[in-house]
Amino acid sequence: MQICQQDQYIKYRREGFAAIVCILLLTAATYNLHTYLSQRSLLNITYQIIPMLTQSSVPPTAYLPHSEVAPAHDHTLLQGKPAESFDEMPIVDVKTFLERLPGWELECEKVAFCLHNYGILIFRDPRANEQENEEYIDLMEKYFKNASDKYYAGERLSEAKPEYHFQVGVTPEKIERARNHYEKVKHLPEEDKPSSPFPPTVDMKWRYMWKIGERPAGADDDFPQVLPEGFPDWEEKMNSWGQKLLQAGTTAAQMAALGMGLDEHAFTKRMEGGAHLLAPTGSDLVRNEVGATLAGFHYDIAFLTIHGKSRYPGLQIWLRNWKKLAVKIPKGCLLMQAGSSFEHITGGYVLSGYHEVMYNEDTKRALENVKEQMALSGKERILWRVSSTLFSHFRGEVDISPMRELAHLMDPVQAGTYKRMTAFEKLMEELRATSMTADTKKE
Repeated sequence: MQICQQDQYIKYRREGFAAIVCILLLTAATYNLHTYLSQRSLLNITYQIIPMLTQSSVPPTAYLPHSEVAPAHDHTLLQGKPAESFDEMPIVDVKTFLERLPGWELECEKVAFCLHNYGILIFRDPRANEQENEEYIDLMEKYFKNASDKYYAGERLSEAKPEYHFQVGVTPEKIERARNHYEKVKHLPEEDKPSSPFPPTVDMKWRYMWKIGERPAGADDDFPQVLPEGFPDWEEKMNSWGQKLLQAGTTAAQMAALGMGLDEHAFTKRMEGGAHLLAPTGSDLVRNEVGATLAGFHYDIAFLTIHGKSRYPGLQIWLRNWKKLAVKIPKGCLLMQAGSSFEHITGGYVLSGYHEVMYNEDTKRALENVKEQMALSGKERILWRVSSTLFSHFRGEVDISPMRELAHLMDPVQAGTYKRMTAFEKLMEELRATSMTADTKKE
C-alpha cells in the first residue's frame, strides 16, 4: 500500500514539473522574451527535463520539431531518410559555429548526426583556402615524381624510414596492405561491394608522412621529422596546409562533443600533443591503369581523417548502412571520415569509415581531360593522383576505452566489445596488421 502511494506521489510530482515547464514556455512566448538562441536554450532544458520526469529512454532530440533538428534544406535529416548520394549529404556550416551565429547549436547536432549515421562530414570551413590546397598538391606532385624516378632507377630513398614504421618520411608503393575485411562485405549487393580484391593485394600508392604540431617530451610516437632534399619551400607549405586541416579537425571535434552532449573540449583535450600527420598519397597514373588498387578497402587508425579535394576521382566510401558512394567534395568544403580511435572511444556509436581508392573509369576520363588541356596549352603536367589528407590522433597515452560520459548513446553490449587500451597501443596494433611495422615480414 505504501509503495502504491509513493508511486502515485512520484506521478503527481512529475506531472507538476511538466506543468511548470509548460507555464514557463507560455510565459516566455507571451512576453516575447526568447530570441532564437534563448528559445533554443529553454527548449533544450525542457527536452532534458521531460525524459527525466517520465523515465523515458527516448533521446532529447526526439522531442524537437524537425525544423529544430536540422535546417530546412537538409531534407535527409528532416525525413530521417538515409542519403543516397553526395548531393543529398548535409553540409556543416562551420562559420555559423565559429561566429556563434543563430543556429550554431544545430550545426553541432548535425555533426553528431552525420558521424553516427554516415561516418563522414562534409565540412564547409572558410579557413581552408582552396588555392593553398592547389599549391600543396603541386608540391606533392613534384616530390612523388622526383622520388619515384630515383626509386625505379634503383636508388635508395634516404627519406624512407621503415625503422619508424613509415610514420615519418616516404612510403613507396607496394608496401602497405589493407586488412582482409571480406567477411564484412561478402553479402553486400554487387553495386556496394568493394572494387579492390580479396584477399587484399599491396597498395600501388605512395605516401609521405609529415608531423604536424608538437609531441610531448618522450612520447613513444615522437619520431624525427624527415625533410626531403631539393624542396626549399617544403616545410613552410606542409606546415601551413597541415595546420589548416588540423584546425578544421579540431573544430569538428568540438562540434561533435557538443552535439553528443559532452563538454566542448572532451575530444580536443585528448588530441593535444597527438601524433597528427599530414599524409598525402601519390599514385602514378601513367605506370598504373584502370583496375589498379591504389588503396585497398580499409578504415583509418586516426580519430578523424581530414581530406581536401584531389584533382582526380577514385575515392569511394561506405556509410554505416554499407551503401557505397563515390566521393565528390563540394567546392569550398573538406571531407572528414571517422577513424578507429573515434569508434573505440564512442563504443561504436560512431563507426570507422571504410573506403578505398581505385584507378577507375572516372579516373581515366579525368586523366584524358588533363591530357587534352596539355595538348591545347602546350604545358606539361605531372600525371599523378595526389590526395590532400591529414590524420588527427589522440595523444599516445590517452585511454580510448568507451567514455562513460557517452553511455547514453551507446549500445552497452556493443560497447563491451571494445577493450581497454591506449591510443598508442591501438596505433601499433593496426600498423602490425597492415604490414607497416619494422618487424613485419614483407613479401
